[in-house]
Amino acid sequence: MSSSAKGNKRRVFLFLQGPHGPFFSGLGRLLRASGADVWRVGFNAGDQAFWFDRSTYIPYRDTPEQWPDTLSELIHTREVTDIVLYGDIRPVHATAVELARAKGLTVHVFEEGYLRPWWVTYERFGSNGNSRLMSLDVAQMQEALDQSQGQAPIPPAHWGDMRQHIFYGALYHWFVLFLNQRYRNFRRHRDLPVSQEFKLYFKRLALMPLHRIQRYWATTRVLLSAKPYHLVLLQLGHDSSVQAHSDYSSMSEFLADVIQGFADGAPKHHRLVIKEHPLENHREPLRRRVRQLSRAHGIADRVHYVPGGKLAGLLNNAHSAVTINSTAGQQVLWRGIPLRIFGKSVYDKPEFVSRQPLSAFFATPMPPDQSAYQRYRQFLLKTSQIPGGFYSRRGRRQLLRGVADMMLATKDPYQAVLDHTAAQTPQLRVVD
Repeated sequence: MSSSAKGNKRRVFLFLQGPHGPFFSGLGRLLRASGADVWRVGFNAGDQAFWFDRSTYIPYRDTPEQWPDTLSELIHTREVTDIVLYGDIRPVHATAVELARAKGLTVHVFEEGYLRPWWVTYERFGSNGNSRLMSLDVAQMQEALDQSQGQAPIPPAHWGDMRQHIFYGALYHWFVLFLNQRYRNFRRHRDLPVSQEFKLYFKRLALMPLHRIQRYWATTRVLLSAKPYHLVLLQLGHDSSVQAHSDYSSMSEFLADVIQGFADGAPKHHRLVIKEHPLENHREPLRRRVRQLSRAHGIADRVHYVPGGKLAGLLNNAHSAVTINSTAGQQVLWRGIPLRIFGKSVYDKPEFVSRQPLSAFFATPMPPDQSAYQRYRQFLLKTSQIPGGFYSRRGRRQLLRGVADMMLATKDPYQAVLDHTAAQTPQLRVVD
């Protein structure tokens, strides 16, 4: 379907799976208020619980193998023009993206912010390793910025989504665990059973006070030491960025390479600080694995494990950082700290990400070109990064104010700037 043809036709948005919680419901209401038709396909009781309008909810209860035919029929009977989803890797979404491309539909992809924690990512057709950013170089971005008008939005006021994120995750899995009788063919895109997932989320919520104390002492121990340290930014092993956009299948595999590289190359007085992901629910016994690997390489007294928590304090004093492809790498580069990655990432540009072998990196890490990174960051802020968050009420309000018009626009945010047609971007403020 051509852009001009779509512009003369009523927009029909078909929502698939979104982030845990009510964000997709609020977005659906807003798009309906714009005059568009809105539908939602739900694959389990969790999807159903968070949708605002039962009359526009379409339960999918068939097998995964029947999904392509069902989706094709839905697109035809509902005259769908746009598909909305969160993350493009899970099987039902990958199928939708492929089918939408073939039929000339627009796919709106949401993801956690590339410039976290105060932003959300909005792109079309793909995110992370499938993002259009993968094919753009810094020179192209700079040329587009030179021709565009206005300034990038300022960072919003700080708000915390972590507790709400964990709460909605636990609540979503409660619905799937106890109220999913009508969705007997539902097959999760993750290997862990729903019951175990729910238990892990519930345990995480219950133990948050204890974890806070553990984080405080572990972080304080590192910061009070005068010894230089390198920071390892762990991710969730089941996350699509790891499973689909790297050669690793688990954090244990990644840790084995990192600890060996540190033992082989780092100066003897340097330390290795391994930072757990804030949402880590210990599917893998990572702390035990770190102890085993560091002992095997004879560096147990030089390796520290920090269980989650905020990143800024540790990053500010780090000698370098290593990750697979975590979005936290953006915070590393913003501070001008040397970074080595091991997966496909939107920030994997030769100007600011090291290509050194790991042992050489730990010995003498190459710093990023900060001016190049600042140009790259400015391009993201002008295009795909929207102030707000999925989980807190305040963050959702801010996000919804910014995203609806971007979705209704003919061009995706990258193309609008690359074509030098982006409207002047207002300075966004947080309004309660």
